[in-house]
Amino acid sequence: MGQNKAVVMHPADNVATAVVDLTAGSEVCLILNGEEKAVLLKDNIPFGHKFALNNIALAARVMKYGESIGAASRGIEEGEHVHIHNMVGLRGRGDLKM
Repeated sequence: MGQNKAVVMHPADNVATAVVDLTAGSEVCLILNGEEKAVLLKDNIPFGHKFALNNIALAARVMKYGESIGAASRGIEEGEHVHIHNMVGLRGRGDLKM
């Protein structure tokens, strides 16, 4: 399996966090719920940033640590960088109805 390039914090998570800088077009292999999963990256993923483990629909919750950390502000494809350009934080937000 080689060096760990990303971590998944909880079985309910739909994102992984890069523990090294990752390059678009590379494949990252992870163990999810006891099974190996390979994710082909669509974007460069900087150290500490997230990428989608599967497709995340518009307004679906982005899950990290087994908790919702926000919602997709557009559809996000597996392997895409997940950050402020496609995810919105929901905590303390009374102005959004997502």
